[in-house]
Amino acid sequence: MKVGVLDYRVNFYTVKRNIIDKVPGVTYVPVKDLFSWRRKWTLRLNKLLGQTVFQTFDLNNQFEDFDLNKVDLFHFSNGISYGKTPWVTHFETLIPRFSHLLQRKNQNIAQNKRHNALTQRGMEALAGKACKRIIAWSENAAKIERDFLSEFPSDLADAILAKMTVLVPAQELLVNDVTQRSYSKTKPIRFIMVGAGFFRKGGREILNSFEKLVKEEKLPLQLVLVSSLHRDSYAAHETEADTQWALQKIEANSDWIEHHSAIPNDEVLELQKSCDIGLLPTYADTFGLSVLESQATGCPVITTDVRALPEMNNTEVGWLINVPKNELGEAFYQTAEERAILSERIQSGLEHIIRGIAQDPDIIAKKGRAALQKIKDQHDPVRYSEALRKIYEQAIQ
Repeated sequence: MKVGVLDYRVNFYTVKRNIIDKVPGVTYVPVKDLFSWRRKWTLRLNKLLGQTVFQTFDLNNQFEDFDLNKVDLFHFSNGISYGKTPWVTHFETLIPRFSHLLQRKNQNIAQNKRHNALTQRGMEALAGKACKRIIAWSENAAKIERDFLSEFPSDLADAILAKMTVLVPAQELLVNDVTQRSYSKTKPIRFIMVGAGFFRKGGREILNSFEKLVKEEKLPLQLVLVSSLHRDSYAAHETEADTQWALQKIEANSDWIEHHSAIPNDEVLELQKSCDIGLLPTYADTFGLSVLESQATGCPVITTDVRALPEMNNTEVGWLINVPKNELGEAFYQTAEERAILSERIQSGLEHIIRGIAQDPDIIAKKGRAALQKIKDQHDPVRYSEALRKIYEQAIQ
């Protein structure tokens, strides 16, 4: 069986995690199409102009090859196809994934004819015969999709809902057991945060919390950061000044902060094995693959309770910070006031949890073993592969 995957996405981390080589015996073939060609030239034009004049987001998530690629099936990540070749798609928030739909709660799009036409075409593609399955990363993504589809006529929505299934990402075990460790000033508890979107993932609150706990309360802590401090200001609304603040804070505390701006993923995983607790006190993450990776090294994780995180993390295997959020699990961060409340809740939650860990460090190994067992039970790569193979085989029947 030949499965087509967009050529420029073959090396995307989420595509490698969920699609490429996940089913033994299947050949994954890089493919091109009209939209990837338009995307390439739009990016070149923006580079020539020295600024982002033309957006490419919606080009990323559409596919039309006029059935020229000779494959049995396409497998997309957040994408849809307008052709006749059978296709399936993974999605992490909703599908079709267009910029105006992701923002639908914040603006009235009903009067925008171009948006309506694009939405209608995407919905018809999903309801059409060529679309065989839409695969939600999580129950939360499936809930958001159902909420989204409730805005459309039932015949169209029902045709799409009938194709939806939930298949959480696989995760192999990275250690076989958890080693009980002892902690002291010379052997501090090592925490690790991984992610380019530093401020969105709670980086400011992490730095402020740890500085207070280490300097004022003298707790034996060490912080490992793997982040380029990339600005993606849709949630935390960070600025260049915030980035400079973080860099200065990291440099001023280099005796207990270890910072890596960018290292290969296999090195990240080895680094996680040397740590005790993972951190993802995020404002907004669709899933949080770093949580699975931490748990697979026996590191329990401190997260917020947004989006799909409560499906992966709980008080048996880690720690949850409760934050204000809507019925779909999305934290409130649209206004400056909401962001201030969210930030305060994350920081106070971090401080409370870490104080408790320092008082009872044996809890680290206990939760770490529970996290390893959860990975075995819920993210087995063999079961994932078998489920995906079944989806492929049904799609080409």
